[in-house]
Amino acid sequence: MKKNRILFGLILSAILLGLASCENKSSQSINDIEGRYVGSFSKSTSLKSTLIYSSGEHDGIAEVTMMGEKQIQVHCYGNEIDTSFMLDYFEHNDSVMVCLTGHDFENTYGHMSGEGHMSGGMMGDISSGETEWMHHMHDEHDEADEHPGGFDMVHGTFSYSFRMMENLTPYYLKFNGIKD
Repeated sequence: MKKNRILFGLILSAILLGLASCENKSSQSINDIEGRYVGSFSKSTSLKSTLIYSSGEHDGIAEVTMMGEKQIQVHCYGNEIDTSFMLDYFEHNDSVMVCLTGHDFENTYGHMSGEGHMSGGMMGDISSGETEWMHHMHDEHDEADEHPGGFDMVHGTFSYSFRMMENLTPYYLKFNGIKD
């Protein structure tokens, strides 16, 4: 009898935890990316390499503003940098991924955004089971194309890597922040 109660309690706990998790996911909105992110900068030799430098302090701010149809403006500033730029954003499961816009997109990837759509349509031609990000990657990018960052909706974080140059040596200055 005692084992049945424990088993029932465990099953009930698992069900309640599952329901709470579903509620949290559905309450997340794409508009939640807008806001102020407090964080720090680090330097690395590539988007995926190990850390070269980090101050360990909160020495950076990124202010994210919704600008229109699938675009945001980011003002990132701190001890290392002070810049504003536009990005396109795309939902991808529990993340929101970002990509360059306009001339920045063309200079980085070699064609204008929108020229890569295979089927001639825009975002309305998303296949079943495909996220906005998967669709964007399929239509606009080669497999080796790098992307600078995005938002983790579960943890409320934003990261972005700036390609920089010091003398003749390239490096990435990466901002990592959590929503304030």
